[in-house]
Amino acid sequence: MPDNFANNQSPIANRQKQRTMNNSYKKLDVYAKSRQLVVTVYSLLKHFPAEEKYALGDQMRRAVISVPSNIAEGLSRTAPKEQAHFLDIAYGSLMETDCQLDISLDLGYISKEMREMLDIEINTIGKMIRSLKSHRQSPIANSQSPIANRPSPIANSPKK
Repeated sequence: MPDNFANNQSPIANRQKQRTMNNSYKKLDVYAKSRQLVVTVYSLLKHFPAEEKYALGDQMRRAVISVPSNIAEGLSRTAPKEQAHFLDIAYGSLMETDCQLDISLDLGYISKEMREMLDIEINTIGKMIRSLKSHRQSPIANSQSPIANRPSPIANSPKK
């Protein structure tokens, strides 16, 4: 009998539990705020001049969408070092978006008021990413994290 049944866990329950652990990033405020930033930037880009569609606009789309994407990818990893790596990429993409918004202001594509509002959001998200990275790298968090305590994929493999 497989080990799963010995622990009163069906293979389906195990997959559902693993899926829930893999989607834990969806419960984080930083993920929600970074997704909202994507929506805001995409909305702004609709009002950019046509000549910017494949230049600054395209670059901004890629940078801003990289923020929540890398948070999700990083937090789906089990190793703290990998999590930190993807959170670093998310932070770098956030700073790239910040720079591109400055350029958009300089070119007159967005208002000063909009830029100031986005600056507050970007600073908030940046602090949250750095805090999350710091938390994920702490030894206590790593030993108590449900992600860190996932069963090894080879733990229930048949013995030879």
